[in-house]
Amino acid sequence: MENTIDITCFSIVNKEGYDLIVYQCGMSECKPNHSYGPALRDHYLIHYVLSGQGTFYVDGKAYKISKNQGFLICPNVITYYEADKDDPWIYTWVGFLGIKAENYLKLANLDRYNPIFKYENGGFIEKCFEDMRIAAKLKYGGDLRLQGILSIFLSELIERAERSDMFGSSYKDSYIKKIMMFIETNYSRDISIADIAEHVGLNKNYFSSFFKQHFNITPQEYLIKYRINKACELMKNEALSISDISRSVGYNDPLCFSKVFKKINGYSPKLYRKNMLL
Repeated sequence: MENTIDITCFSIVNKEGYDLIVYQCGMSECKPNHSYGPALRDHYLIHYVLSGQGTFYVDGKAYKISKNQGFLICPNVITYYEADKDDPWIYTWVGFLGIKAENYLKLANLDRYNPIFKYENGGFIEKCFEDMRIAAKLKYGGDLRLQGILSIFLSELIERAERSDMFGSSYKDSYIKKIMMFIETNYSRDISIADIAEHVGLNKNYFSSFFKQHFNITPQEYLIKYRINKACELMKNEALSISDISRSVGYNDPLCFSKVFKKINGYSPKLYRKNMLL
């Protein structure tokens, strides 16, 4: 059986709209061969081993985990974990979800297929978990404090992540797809580069560097060219005025639109349409 030192669980009524929200946190001292699963969760769950060792099983793989290592359980993935028979582990954990949870974990180089991390400066992480357990007992401000401490914990994992592996082809592809999808579905709105960076979960400066490295163009230049290309397509519809087209591609000021259009194409929108329809 599990000897529970401290467990705090939460009943979340409204889960929508949170960047991060803590479902549960705690710490357990396990007896030899104590196990959990096979089972799945509906949220993310990170375990961090304080002492001892055990084995984590996911997707047909077995990972030996010991002190200063942790493992991630992803939502709706069947996992199983078991304490060592001779040196059973003591671990602490936090379960969470949120609209930015997946992106933050990717920045920490953690996902279903790369679920293990190592953190030598265990004292910092241990303090984060301890603070979360304390915050969980607060009567009024607990939820807010928990979100803050969880953010600090994840930021530390991100800061210490192995950068050489962090942006492999699969990660790059994932970010590029999200960037393209966001632009394609939001170019008609008044969006900024900061909005795109926030959506994909990257720092604005790093996002701009990453984007230019991949596309050989700044994100601002790309967004402008994307909008103007869409405007050129709309020019074929004679029922639309230049002002209609301007608003349809994210420019509420037709004069500004005309200046940008001419800079890109060499013609004013009116002259472009006239020449195109000849």
